[in-house]
Amino acid sequence: MESQTSETVTIGSLEIMLAQPAALPLKWVGQKELIKQVLAAWMVIDEKDVPFNPRLVGKPGVGKTTLGYAAAKQLNRQVYLFQATMDTRPEDLIITPVMGGDGQVKYAASSLVTAMIRGGVCILDEGNRMSEKSWASLAPLLDDRRYAESLITGLTLSAHPDFRFVVTINEDASTYEIPEYIHSRLQPQILIDFPDREDELLILKENLPFADEDMLNYMVDFLQRAHSADEVYSVRDGINMARYALKMMHGTRMSRREAIHHAILNVLGDEAIRYEE
Repeated sequence: MESQTSETVTIGSLEIMLAQPAALPLKWVGQKELIKQVLAAWMVIDEKDVPFNPRLVGKPGVGKTTLGYAAAKQLNRQVYLFQATMDTRPEDLIITPVMGGDGQVKYAASSLVTAMIRGGVCILDEGNRMSEKSWASLAPLLDDRRYAESLITGLTLSAHPDFRFVVTINEDASTYEIPEYIHSRLQPQILIDFPDREDELLILKENLPFADEDMLNYMVDFLQRAHSADEVYSVRDGINMARYALKMMHGTRMSRREAIHHAILNVLGDEAIRYEE
């Protein structure tokens, strides 16, 4: 039996502190088909059906977290973000004991468990930075059992029917291999590639409404040249370079060309200079 307030929930005899939902200034621009794919994966079409747990795969900076957040907002659900790291422990994913101000041990639910309880959406960010031991603690949550066990409290926590889960996976080398029995639970795979020129320009305009057309077009052309060479430079890099160049133009007497050159050099390094115009 559960009774809930705005910040805590009582499960059995234990009061559990809940995490706060994420409120992020993120807006998905372009590639509407990808949002449809995520929403289709989360759909339930029969009382015996369960939602999928899609994995969003792509290079860093292509907008995987933004895509998950935008899809959740289309469902009008609260969004909870959990940043996975190499140090993430199983208890970090479920419930952890904390010392209260009164010297008493209290229990705090992770953002993932809070999403389970409240029927929100959990985005597990950069999931392939997490060890197999931590993934193993989520195995029953990610199949049709849809529950998680807290070894610290002895509680078995069932997911709300509205709970949805998505994981982002970076295509880079500094990560763990996700075990196959977990991989099979993270379906379907939704691939996110670099956007085309039109969408990339829209993203830059959305994030840099104060930038002039010449700056935006230069950065898009730079990124498109880099994409053609299979570089990992992303639209996030383009945003950072344009913002830094604009700041230098306003704060110094640098010309536009000098400011852009220094922005490319300072944000991406020497190797990126070859993609200057």
